[in-house]
Amino acid sequence: MSQSNFSRPGAIDLSSLRKPAAGGAAAAPGGGAPAGGAGGSYVLNVSEPTFQSDVIERSLQVPVVVEFWSPRSQASDTLGPVLVKLSTEYAGKFLLARIDIDANPQLAQAVGVQTVPLVIAVLRGQVVPLFQGPVAEAEARQYLDQLLTVAVANGITGRAEPVGAPASGAPEEEDAPNPRYEKAENAVGAGDLDGAIAAYEELLKETPSDAEAKSGLARVQLYKRTQDVPADVRTRAADNPGDVEAQMLVADVDLMGGHVDDAFDRLIKTVQTTAGDERNAVRLHLLELFDVVGADDERVVKARRRLMAALF
Repeated sequence: MSQSNFSRPGAIDLSSLRKPAAGGAAAAPGGGAPAGGAGGSYVLNVSEPTFQSDVIERSLQVPVVVEFWSPRSQASDTLGPVLVKLSTEYAGKFLLARIDIDANPQLAQAVGVQTVPLVIAVLRGQVVPLFQGPVAEAEARQYLDQLLTVAVANGITGRAEPVGAPASGAPEEEDAPNPRYEKAENAVGAGDLDGAIAAYEELLKETPSDAEAKSGLARVQLYKRTQDVPADVRTRAADNPGDVEAQMLVADVDLMGGHVDDAFDRLIKTVQTTAGDERNAVRLHLLELFDVVGADDERVVKARRRLMAALF
């Protein structure tokens, strides 16, 4: 079966779905039934009444991958187990929400589902299209990795708890947010990027070794830099390899789009072809992108080794 992959159009506002269907009471977060019914799962079977709590509200803290499927679709039978397996492997980096379009036609209509399986992600209540049709596990993993990079760049760094009931039968309490970062996080949530940058910089003045504040600052600065990208920047970078500003901006765009290795590779090559202040500017820019992705990420570890080789 041929597959039609999405480009990334503007985000879709799902606010119209925030009220439960008529006659249904709003469910508390986690109210959807875990797929398979097993504790420790990161999969929810979502319905119209639970969409608000299980998708919209959860997407404020963690990426929610939504799979629209149908029991009448052979392709859905192929893709479903792949996504469930990956949700277990990623262990809370995203939550998988499965929606049966036959049982939930309103949700399918709101998102514009025409064929299944269809997979989207929801970040802060906004849709990020991923792919439609069955894909192999390796390809699905690539889409998920790109999604997680975009999520981190936009300040969504939470990790989902298993949606199955705890073994003790008692509800688990979520960790309270760290008040140290409240001012910066509130500014991000309000869209006040300058305010968030100032708040993170203030934290770093107090504690220069604060890795979380450093990462938060790098994420917000990246987002701000890529808000108004000149349409010709990629052409400028291709035509003028020595245009350091263009190379750094294209790397930013690549990272926001989930092309982490491309972004790192571009800047390492630029380090190799520059000198003096320009070379140092590119090096510092690359270190900022490392902060966005995370020091423990394998791609950062490899790129850091390549950067050291390029410098020395």
